[in-house]
Amino acid sequence: MELRQLTALLTVAEVGSVTRAAKLLHLVQPAVTRQIRLLEEELGTPLFERTRHGMVPTPAAEVLIMRARRALDELDRARAELRPEPGEVTGIVSVGLLESVLEILAEPLTDAVARRHPGIELRLFSGYSGLLQQWLDTGEIDLSLLYNLSDTPSLWVAPLLREQLWVVGPPDADLHVGSPVPWATALAHPLVLPVSGHGLRALVDRARSVAPVQPRIVAQTNSMLLQKQLVLAGHGWTVLPAAGVAADVAAGRLSGAPLTAPDVERSVVLGVQHRSRLIAPVEAVASTLTRLVGELVRSGAWPAATADARPRAAGG
Repeated sequence: MELRQLTALLTVAEVGSVTRAAKLLHLVQPAVTRQIRLLEEELGTPLFERTRHGMVPTPAAEVLIMRARRALDELDRARAELRPEPGEVTGIVSVGLLESVLEILAEPLTDAVARRHPGIELRLFSGYSGLLQQWLDTGEIDLSLLYNLSDTPSLWVAPLLREQLWVVGPPDADLHVGSPVPWATALAHPLVLPVSGHGLRALVDRARSVAPVQPRIVAQTNSMLLQKQLVLAGHGWTVLPAAGVAADVAAGRLSGAPLTAPDVERSVVLGVQHRSRLIAPVEAVASTLTRLVGELVRSGAWPAATADARPRAAGG
């Protein structure tokens, strides 16, 4: 099994066509076809189904694609780390970001890493906390923001901040940031909520167990964007961390207010895999991310957030 064969496999799978893959790889089409055929012969199984919609990976190919992508990523990292400029930290670092913090963190993090460590290539992935934790456990990402998590057998966790949850409605709901809303009032409205198993949903369910109201849930989703779209369309209210909705509230697209009685916060943490020593580029990005989050909290750019009182140095 050769690297060029794995590269051909991934490229065909991504574009769905041998012809397009050949153009991207600057090869003739028969050369790409031959690489795929050699892989199939070595493994003893077909890797693609040829359909009118293009080349569709078989279940066997999906397994190989996942492993091949990881192997090629590791080789890219090794090349970057073995060719550093004197005194420069180089490499590829994959970072997981919670969907709710993308607007306030993705661009500043990219800018900060580019300024402080221009030899590092940053790869950003977003999702809800449970999915990011899975990617961290399997090594698909190097570090990630997560919430409401302590150290696990596979992960080391550093607390960063605590943030308040808001109830969110359409503009005519007339919710105001300076006027907290009791959970009982929020739960009396039709609700659009995250799906069960989502970390934010667990916080909502905890508050529901205290408030004496049986809510009417009209929709559940794993997408924060969809939560906000359904609220704007008039299907109900929702619950989100302030960071995920403050810009919409400020622009008048939605209205929102802190939730109270009971007060429910989520803890945002930085998670990395347990290792005896963090490699230099991962440690550099972890330190930059930790510093940046602190700056955003202190300046008020991360709304309704307070620094966690239990900070620890990355990797320790």
